[in-house]
Amino acid sequence: MAAPQVISHWRDSGRIPRFFGIDARSTFPLLLFLVHIKLWTFIVAVIATVLFGLIERYGFSAIVFVRMIRSLLAGRRKLVKPWWREDKTL
Repeated sequence: MAAPQVISHWRDSGRIPRFFGIDARSTFPLLLFLVHIKLWTFIVAVIATVLFGLIERYGFSAIVFVRMIRSLLAGRRKLVKPWWREDKTL
């Protein structure tokens, strides 16, 4: 009796899931469209899919892109102490 041939490996669990070549995380707006079929949900689903495609085209994952936007919004100055405990003697 031959051992079954393994097609996948445990390292494949860290890959981004795909749905017909599209990032699977962009299918959630498509699911919203299928649950609530209206023109605005279709537009939101298409825009989200295109946005995820553009982000991936430039080499970012969605998580990395959100972290990059968050760091841009936070600014250059990183406070060590909370603002209410800072020394106000300037």
